[in-house]
Amino acid sequence: MLGLLVASLVVALAYFALLDGWYLVRVPCAVLRARLLQPRVRDLLAEQRYAGRVLPSDLDLLLHMNNARYLREADVARMAHLARCGVLGALRALGAHAVLAASCARYRRSLRLFEPFEVRTRLLGWDDRAFYVEARFVSLRDGFVCALLRSRQHVLGTSPERVVQHLCKRQVSTLYPPPTHTHSPGP
Repeated sequence: MLGLLVASLVVALAYFALLDGWYLVRVPCAVLRARLLQPRVRDLLAEQRYAGRVLPSDLDLLLHMNNARYLREADVARMAHLARCGVLGALRALGAHAVLAASCARYRRSLRLFEPFEVRTRLLGWDDRAFYVEARFVSLRDGFVCALLRSRQHVLGTSPERVVQHLCKRQVSTLYPPPTHTHSPGP
């Protein structure tokens, strides 16, 4: 019995040390929480909030949140956002998935140890190949936007337009018709 307990502890330690276990636990938990405990968001372009706090494991040598942690927190918030607005379910129903194709981050001010923050995520739009997502890190201490991340989620197996059509149950056009101009004769 003691051998089984020791073996389980070794496996758990290896999982968290070698495979970054917290991330592999947090993302599914965030998606399940978004699907089961939070209300569905019907507006694809609505901003959603995901709360966080800077933990000791998030710090770098300068004792502020490590740049890579911003990307990780944005990833968790983005997955929760896509789950709440139904994009993840639509992708699964269509046999497709989305992968991070590009990201750009702008860091404005450091988040410090135990500082509470929100990741405010919103879908900016889509084109024929990808969804475009923005994540703003807002300090709950003073409301300052500490970082801004924009990413492109490339859709594989279908198109973003088909995903949106699946969600809306109708034809959705991303292109607006050109305006019609009538010219009246001058004086």
